[in-house]
Amino acid sequence: MSAPDRLHLDPIAEARRQWADHGWEEAADGMAAVTSLMRAQQIALGRVEAVLRRHGVTFARYELLMLLYFSRAGALPMAKIGERLQVHPTSVTNAVDRLESAGLVRRAGHPTDRRTTLVELLDPGRELALAATKDLNAEVFKDPGVSPAGVTALVDILTEMRQGAGDF
Repeated sequence: MSAPDRLHLDPIAEARRQWADHGWEEAADGMAAVTSLMRAQQIALGRVEAVLRRHGVTFARYELLMLLYFSRAGALPMAKIGERLQVHPTSVTNAVDRLESAGLVRRAGHPTDRRTTLVELLDPGRELALAATKDLNAEVFKDPGVSPAGVTALVDILTEMRQGAGDF
């Protein structure tokens, strides 16, 4: 897939100008900030998904593999996975189904609570997680498209936004 042609002007700056011209000046900067954030998310996700596609996983499944990889036992209850990834239980079930079908994780009973299902990371899942992380680090995370100072500022700004929204 080829890259789209570059635009000759920044459409978000133009939208910001239009917002102001139509009498919404007090909201124009916020609209530009939110719209820029949403476009930047599309760009970042596109870069990440391009790397992960080579490994046969989506970002949601990669996140689940990494969550299990970082867990002490390499296994977590389904409910805790949803809580930590901040997703609906149905999304966890779907991701686990796909990863289990691919032989990367398995469901197991909890040793002390029969009502709880654990998801265990299998060796092929661990290997895929490490290989995908190596590629993501090299191709995306080491150079996310802004300066190191910009990365720090961006993380601080997004943390403030997430905290203000009650994300944590």
